[in-house]
Amino acid sequence: MIKQKILLLAFGCFAGSFVFSQSLKFGIKAGTDIHKLNSKSFKDEFSFGYHAGFFLDIGIMPKLGIQPEVLFSQVTADTSSSFRDIYQLSNVSKVKLTYLNIPLILNYKFNPFVSLQVGPQYGVLINQGKSLFSNGKEAFKKGDFSMLGGLQVKISKIRIYGRYVVGLNNINDIDNRDKWKNQTIHLGLGLSL
Repeated sequence: MIKQKILLLAFGCFAGSFVFSQSLKFGIKAGTDIHKLNSKSFKDEFSFGYHAGFFLDIGIMPKLGIQPEVLFSQVTADTSSSFRDIYQLSNVSKVKLTYLNIPLILNYKFNPFVSLQVGPQYGVLINQGKSLFSNGKEAFKKGDFSMLGGLQVKISKIRIYGRYVVGLNNINDIDNRDKWKNQTIHLGLGLSL
């Protein structure tokens, strides 16, 4: 039910933005994800992944805009020795997570080149490492709600961006003994078409 409300809200923002927009730009983007699962069950270290997708840049006012995106993202996480202690599993070491992330970003333009970016992001888990549990029990929740903040530099049609994304909900779908929350740093390049 919450997913439908979020998607309806996002669609409403898109539709309203098109009606009142001063400018509209479409583009592609790709970059690296520096990711960590915040938990006792996973190693307290960052791992590298990637993301790729597209964006719309909708100008509402000269200094304000909305930038909805759809990003395919894949990251891995290493389990710690605590994972074995908590869940009595000895053969799990790496977990691969594939998400379809949908951020809805508010851009505040300091000048024509630099923008502050803030907003919510909803990630839909497309695939988790299927070897995590042989009995088929899913270990991760299918959705991850996050907030993000960062900067974007725009030079002609090229965009260089860096963002910090922090997960707000527990994505552990096994039990409540340990809370798992995503943290990600996105670094990348975009190109307006």
